Amino acid sequence: MKHKSSREFFAYWEAKRGDARAPDRSEFEPSALRGLLTDIFVLSYDGEAGYPFRVAGTRTCALLGCDLKDRSFTALFAGTSRGEIEDIITCVAEETLPAIVGITATTETAEPTHLELLLLPFTARVHVPASLTGLLAPFEDNTSTLRDLAVTSWRYLHPPERFVARAVRKLSIVRGLTVYEGLR
Repeated sequence: MKHKSSREFFAYWEAKRGDARAPDRSEFEPSALRGLLTDIFVLSYDGEAGYPFRVAGTRTCALLGCDLKDRSFTALFAGTSRGEIEDIITCVAEETLPAIVGITATTETAEPTHLELLLLPFTARVHVPASLTGLLAPFEDNTSTLRDLAVTSWRYLHPPERFVARAVRKLSIVRGLTVYEGLR
């Protein structure tokens, strides 16, 4: 992660996650994220509706030139990037894997600008619509409205493995084949 805001939000998410794969949405305290709220958003995990915004911070809305509530997140992306961001969102939500995405966009004056997108899953709960959170942080101080977002890079942030060593025990030898318990 290159942007300070992304690192800070990810650290908060990690602390709330603890030993779970993802934290519950109810565990997030907005006052603890006061300095980041303008860049944070929550998406509904609804592919048919284009993963609409449930809520979006004021700077994110200003960057994209409108109130984003109930608007399609994927509609902000141009061309093949739309399919890429849909695949990334699906993996974040279904595999419970955070993702960091490099984005370029075009300003009103046709200048390119660069942003960092952090997508973080919430724990899925029964009878509650699935959602995920994220942060969109620009690298340049730009007051222009952005359009035609394009994915330039991405990677998934795998949690550290919590491998617990088990005793490997030889169970049997059958015609030259040895079977060990505990290995896959």
